[in-house]
Amino acid sequence: MNVSGERTFAAPRSIVWRVLNDPSSMAKTMPGVESFEIHDDRRWTANVKIPLGLGGLKMKVDMDKVEERELEFAKLAIKGQGVGAMMNMETSFTLGDAPSGGTSMQWAADVKIAGPVGSMGQRVLQPIVNQQVQHVLSALDSQIQEAQGTPHGAEEGVSPLSPEAYEAEPEGPTSSTEDS
Repeated sequence: MNVSGERTFAAPRSIVWRVLNDPSSMAKTMPGVESFEIHDDRRWTANVKIPLGLGGLKMKVDMDKVEERELEFAKLAIKGQGVGAMMNMETSFTLGDAPSGGTSMQWAADVKIAGPVGSMGQRVLQPIVNQQVQHVLSALDSQIQEAQGTPHGAEEGVSPLSPEAYEAEPEGPTSSTEDS
């Protein structure tokens, strides 16, 4: 099953690159991550529970960065194993300057699922994969905004200058010139 698309981020390419290549940031974008281990800057392992309709599929997923051109391109080879399924996925992204400013990302993934889950067929799996891709892209956008230092609340339309963006000062003792 092949999925691909394009996404624009309101951030410089260096920040988008940094988030995409930071294993701990990427772990926050993956649905169902139960644990995450970084072996080195090119290899990670995650234990995930992939949502599949009524239940979830527990899977150990090994990720290897197999190719990169800094600030421009990276490719990952991903292998997952769980009860009832084996997954092989190759995914890549290419970054460029967006015409409207910010960074454009073209991404693609070739996903192969074997075992009973894989036998459900593309017709059943495609909507689940599409939903998970949208989740990952939204979470990625949040990670990029966080890395860029966008104040929390800004994405909901609260101005960082408005009183709602800040907690109230704790009330402390006040000095008084009145005697009792």
